[in-house]
Amino acid sequence: RFRIAGCSDSDGEEMYTLDGEEKWYADFINKKGVEPQPSFIDHISLEEGGYEQAVANQQVCRQNLENVRKAMK
Repeated sequence: RFRIAGCSDSDGEEMYTLDGEEKWYADFINKKGVEPQPSFIDHISLEEGGYEQAVANQQVCRQNLENVRKAMK
């Protein structure tokens, strides 16, 4: 299982993959977690609150980004 997370001033990404296949991602536009695998495939589900945790992670990421910018000035 592999997690990808990142942010910028205007965008963010949080996604989980397994064996190169996207298993879950946070859809920040529609404000929900998405499991893109077809229903007939046994797929991984994130625990309750996965999307909310992704939102919190984005807030931390943006704060860290701001702190790095200030430190580099």
